[in-house]
Amino acid sequence: MTTTSPAATRTGGVRVGVQRFGTFLSGMIMPNIAAFIAWGFITMLFIPKGFFGAESPFRWHWAGVAEIIGGGGDSAVLGWQGAMTAVTESADGNVLAYVGLVGPMVTYLLPLLIANTAGRMVYGERGGVVATIATVGVIVGTNIPMFLGAMIMGPIAAWIMKQVDRLWDGKIRPGFEMLVNNFSAGILGMILAIVGFFAFGPVMLGISAVLGTAVDWLVTLNLLPLVSIIVEPAKVLFLNNAINHGVFTPLGIEQAAETGKSILFLIEANPGPGLGLLLAFTFFGVGAAKASAPGAAIIQFFGGIHEIYFPYALSKPTTILALIAGGAAGVTTNMVLGGGLAFPAAPGSIIAVTAAAIGPGVGNLLVVYLSVIIAATVTFLITGVILRASRKRDLEAEGDSFGAAIAQTEANKGKSSAAMDALRTSTATTASAAAPSTTAVATTPIERIVFACDAGMGSSAMGASVLRNKLKKAGIEDITVTNQAIANLDGTADVVITQQQLTERATAKSPDSVHVSVDNFMNSPKYDEVVDMVREQRKEAE
Repeated sequence: MTTTSPAATRTGGVRVGVQRFGTFLSGMIMPNIAAFIAWGFITMLFIPKGFFGAESPFRWHWAGVAEIIGGGGDSAVLGWQGAMTAVTESADGNVLAYVGLVGPMVTYLLPLLIANTAGRMVYGERGGVVATIATVGVIVGTNIPMFLGAMIMGPIAAWIMKQVDRLWDGKIRPGFEMLVNNFSAGILGMILAIVGFFAFGPVMLGISAVLGTAVDWLVTLNLLPLVSIIVEPAKVLFLNNAINHGVFTPLGIEQAAETGKSILFLIEANPGPGLGLLLAFTFFGVGAAKASAPGAAIIQFFGGIHEIYFPYALSKPTTILALIAGGAAGVTTNMVLGGGLAFPAAPGSIIAVTAAAIGPGVGNLLVVYLSVIIAATVTFLITGVILRASRKRDLEAEGDSFGAAIAQTEANKGKSSAAMDALRTSTATTASAAAPSTTAVATTPIERIVFACDAGMGSSAMGASVLRNKLKKAGIEDITVTNQAIANLDGTADVVITQQQLTERATAKSPDSVHVSVDNFMNSPKYDEVVDMVREQRKEAE
């Protein structure tokens, strides 16, 4: 059974296509962010410019350890490529001392994790294995970190495996399934690895070189701040993932591997523009937007949930110009003063930015902080002027305009989130609470409840936490409440809770589950209905 609110109207076109593509790209990167962070910490501690590297004041105590972990000998100064070259030229065979951890992690571990994740997204475990095998060929056939190669070869290899399996689906004689499955995957993986080595790798090397040259060209001509003209509006329309995860992160990792930091990690993740916008609404806004802006600023700046400021920009579209100006000012500051991050800041919280900025040195951290402050200040001033100029008109028209902006934000994203729901709660736009609700009826014992969203992380995790606490207060502690991506639903959940725009997809993935559709992930009345449903079911079982 499914309980739903009225379905949102679907939109198509180029924006939705790019949106889905961006979601797919972020789906490869986001589950592996922890590995990127681990590599980033190792890099910022042990490369020559790191805390304990050859150029650090602490080198006398940590020089030996830094050379081993970061890449030993003089080759460490050359970065990971120099360290890898030194291995082949070394006569003593001491691979550990020359390679360390930095090189192998960025060369093999991170791309292979991406490839495996991409393969699983396309064709489960089997797709992940073949994608990983194929990507090894791409990696060995090049001499730079193959993140783009992994993001392309991984899905392609998994898709080919899926098509190959369809050729003899249902035609294998009983008892030979394992033999055919293992050998087909192994043979296909071998072929794709060879193709990747001789053909795909060199092609990706050329593409990476072109993209790297384009970025260098923008930096050389001092044009990099102009990228904000694309990035800031794209963020508000949820079209940024294709740019950030598809281009900035792979190129940024290559730069960080060579120099210890990259400015590309801060183009999209800088929390300054969003903070400036929300502060301006705090001082110069009207009605619900003004009342909710302070809380939203805290969530955005410290929690790193940038999407929470998107409704404010959509409620006053001219403020996007302020975001562009603030973003460009932040990029300019980092470009002129040499600021950058050692690894991706995910989410774009000031805490994550600090952790990624402190590695290249205290001076770099101060530059990054300055870029955040300048970006916030520029956005604040321009937004303040825009809001003051239209304040009288906004007061007369204030009503459900901010609620409409929240709805438009969700329509742009194609789903709701805990951040948007928190705004609804704080502005008292409780449309879902006022609407008639229907309590779902489960026909089987409820033991497992799953919150499902697009990525299976932020919003679904917050919703799961809220329901888990409600069940605990009701004295029900033997029910498992988890969160995961809709794509990973396997039909084993007794109850699946999703935002209304995603319920149809969730139902298709898990048709036998009870589906509960909510508008407000943070404080939905449907949660109380779920608790009541569990209580009633247990009373009947007594």
